Amino acid sequence: MVLLVYQETQRFPADEWFGLISQMRRAATSIPSNIAEGSGRGSDQDFARFARIAAGSTNEI
Repeated sequence: MVLLVYQETQRFPADEWFGLISQMRRAATSIPSNIAEGSGRGSDQDFARFARIAAGSTNEI
C-alpha cells in the first residue's frame, strides 16, 4: 500500500507536494507503523486499538 501510494502520488502536480501528496504519504506510512506497534504491545486490546488507528489511516487515503 505504501509503495503504491508513493508511486501514484508521483504523478500528482508539483503544487500538491506540501498538501495532498504529503498527507497521503504520511497516512500510508502510518498504516504498517501502527500495525507493527500494536503487535508489539502486550494485549489484544492494545493491538485492536492500533488496528483501528491503521484502519482510519486507510480511510483517510
